[in-house]
Amino acid sequence: MKIFTQEYKEQWNTLSKVLFRLLFTYFVLYILLALISPLFETPYRWIGKTIFGINYEYEVSGNGSGDHTFAYITLFVNVVLTFVIFVFWNLLDRKSKSYNTLLYWFLVFLRVVIVAAMLLYGFVKIFKLQFPSASLTHLLDPLGNFSPMGLAWTYLGFSKGFNVFIGVLEVLGGVLLIPRRTQTLGSFIVIGVMTQVAVMNFCYDIPVKLFSVHLVLMTLVIFITDNRFLKVFVKNEAVEKNNYYHPIQNTEYHKVIFWIKSIGLLIIVSFISFNFYTTESHRGNNRKKPLLYGIWEATHFVKNGDTLQPLITDKYRWRYLIVDLKDKATVKTMDDVKHQYKFITDSTSQEIIIHKKNSELENYNFNYKNPNSKILQLDGIIESDTLHIMFSRKEHEKFNLNSRGFNWIIERPYNK
Repeated sequence: MKIFTQEYKEQWNTLSKVLFRLLFTYFVLYILLALISPLFETPYRWIGKTIFGINYEYEVSGNGSGDHTFAYITLFVNVVLTFVIFVFWNLLDRKSKSYNTLLYWFLVFLRVVIVAAMLLYGFVKIFKLQFPSASLTHLLDPLGNFSPMGLAWTYLGFSKGFNVFIGVLEVLGGVLLIPRRTQTLGSFIVIGVMTQVAVMNFCYDIPVKLFSVHLVLMTLVIFITDNRFLKVFVKNEAVEKNNYYHPIQNTEYHKVIFWIKSIGLLIIVSFISFNFYTTESHRGNNRKKPLLYGIWEATHFVKNGDTLQPLITDKYRWRYLIVDLKDKATVKTMDDVKHQYKFITDSTSQEIIIHKKNSELENYNFNYKNPNSKILQLDGIIESDTLHIMFSRKEHEKFNLNSRGFNWIIERPYNK
């Protein structure tokens, strides 16, 4: 029995009608509330406080998290409104024989949402913006200091090829969802890719669990409207061509829609590719590296004329100076604590602004000497302390993570 089909059916059975009302209400509300819920911050906060007893501070935006408190309150509102609308719809609309036209536009709506998500997710991986390579600072962090999400990001960020592979699959699934005749294959690919993403989000504490699960469910709705896949690959039965229902039969209309899809896809892909390529050239591995880029290990540290020995209990003495991003640096002290600094260099005068990250001071307070690529000397004053520091460059290119390339032949596993 077909619960849903994209072929025209004059009379739907009761199960199909009830299930359609539920799915339509829930997913349309889910997308709508995802867009407009910040407009209802006051009643949402009241719901959180009154119903769930939430008395801590939280942001509406979630600070980059998709599983924040406000998102769960929105999900609760989504479920409640779905139940209310679903009950009234079933009570007031008992005489409808079918929802062929509404199903058609509902699936169009879902495909638009999923295609947009897949193109964004895919291209952000193809251009390696979502999972950057391990920073110089991360290369010095002990494995035990990584969060589960940080570990996953480092693992995925290691390989450009793996990023491209995943990204191409996501883009392919999204593109195949655009024509109706390939949407079953597209939904099958997206279900596979996004299920893996959702499982990783749950297992590595990545805060996109809600959205990834909903993408899988929305794609599953599209997939179940075509049971030919099940017949061919599970039951080994022959199938016939699917006669898709079109509420608009005008041939010229479909020609126009075809060209709108084709030109629109070309414009969107070109726009995303250009912007992501530009972003990658400024933020990715191909970006212009700052002056004094590298990991510098302090071999000699003098504070106010006193030489500080490299004791791991010393909270002041620098152990590493890490220059990775423009106008920024990280100082790792002997007690393994990281401190963020402004680090603005002037190669002409060989001066550097080195102040704590949130400091408003903008004066050049250090002189530097960099006679070769392996030695760096800093002389200056920070917070009334006169410092003289000698550094040697730590060759991060020789770390196992960076130096171990691809090998066709491996006699023994190189697992360190």
